[in-house]
Amino acid sequence: MSIQTPSSLACLPSVDRLLQRREAVDLIARFGRLPVTDAIRGVLAELRSPHGAAPNTGDEAAIMDRVAARLVKESAPSLRPVYNLTGTVLHTNLGRAALPAEAIDAVTLAARGPSNLEYNLDDGDRGDRDDHLEDQLCRLTGAEAATVVNNNAAAVLLALNTLAQRREVLVSRGELIEIGGSFRLPDIMARAGCRLREVGTTNRTHLRDFEEAIGPKTGLVMKAHSSNYSIEGFTAAAAEPELARLCRERDVPFVVDLGSGTLIDLRQLGLPHEPTPMEALKNGADLVTFSGDKLLGGPQAGIIVGRAALVAKIKRNPMKRALRVDKMTIAALSAVLRLYSDPDRLVERVPTLRWLARPAEAIRACAERLCPLVAAPLEGLATVHVIGCDSQIGSGALPTRRIPSAGLAIRPAGRGSGTALKRLSAAFRKLPVPVIGRIEDGALVLDLRCLEDADEAAFAAQLAKLALSASPAK
Repeated sequence: MSIQTPSSLACLPSVDRLLQRREAVDLIARFGRLPVTDAIRGVLAELRSPHGAAPNTGDEAAIMDRVAARLVKESAPSLRPVYNLTGTVLHTNLGRAALPAEAIDAVTLAARGPSNLEYNLDDGDRGDRDDHLEDQLCRLTGAEAATVVNNNAAAVLLALNTLAQRREVLVSRGELIEIGGSFRLPDIMARAGCRLREVGTTNRTHLRDFEEAIGPKTGLVMKAHSSNYSIEGFTAAAAEPELARLCRERDVPFVVDLGSGTLIDLRQLGLPHEPTPMEALKNGADLVTFSGDKLLGGPQAGIIVGRAALVAKIKRNPMKRALRVDKMTIAALSAVLRLYSDPDRLVERVPTLRWLARPAEAIRACAERLCPLVAAPLEGLATVHVIGCDSQIGSGALPTRRIPSAGLAIRPAGRGSGTALKRLSAAFRKLPVPVIGRIEDGALVLDLRCLEDADEAAFAAQLAKLALSASPAK
């Protein structure tokens, strides 16, 4: 970097002069006059800074190259596709579930123009946006009624506020969950205007604990599925059918929050059983809440199914409007729910289920094919080996269960210091489609469970650019 002198500053062209150049005219046609003008001013300001200029400060073509690079960077969307090679299939930070092709097509169609979102085509009058989803959800779960909001936390908040405002909510002490981002069930209750009443102990809660706690101030009894943790050993929990029977006797609603709800038996995929909304309703739950963008494999949504009278009451809550979903979410969720009517082809059509069901042998074959392609641009910088590893579902589903997988372990040359690992990880993140792995046992591990065969060519094509950003370990 050169130090600015008064003479070099004098060589800088004016903004107006640069706007007359052919490069500027082309950039204006692409980005617009105002962004190009602002970019030129920004580049000239950088060149005027004490250490901002390179040799030949007055080279107008070089300046316009910097302007073009600045515009490209500023116009790039902040939300970008990435390769999720972390081994966590439903990674909250990476957008959770990928939508099936049918859902993507449905979103595109809904976004393209007007639709009958809240319009009854038969009667020609106002309709209800829940009408597009309610029949499907009731058919799949066996519920009397259903409604949808923007995520499961909103579903829980709305149910609590509707049924138990200024009243007590009974929850087992062992189910006072905290999910990502320090988001806690007791905090949701407080915002919903409810009073939490803890029942039993952390590891053991019996039916008699609820029998003794239910009283005139009780608004509802809630059971929260421990989806993101596990308590083992000397434990006990009141069975759902018993709780449901007690709640009916005391005329108190029984609400089950499943968190990451699934509409299929995961044992079909070789995974442990995860409770379903259908089971909770059969066990006597009055309402069940669960997510649309986790194991269901759809868009972000919170789904409430259960008794018609309670769902109707929830839909009349003014907060429902603030928490409702838009037409694109409805289109995507409806398309995903339609896939569940064809269970024979469900796994191959829903990416989340397809990734979870992917055999470890197929993943290892992918790793064997990619290993030399990843190693080539990193020659002398790092070693690359095929390894066995473990994936996890993520987003709170089956937190203690690991799924056998395979991937690549990339170790920096030399001692493999933490700094070298961070530099190597950053190099993969700087690729055109960033590659996100995990650092484990002194290596950058790329778990290939979520890299399908159809994506291998595009993944491999960008690897040559690693040599531009990686550097040897020191």
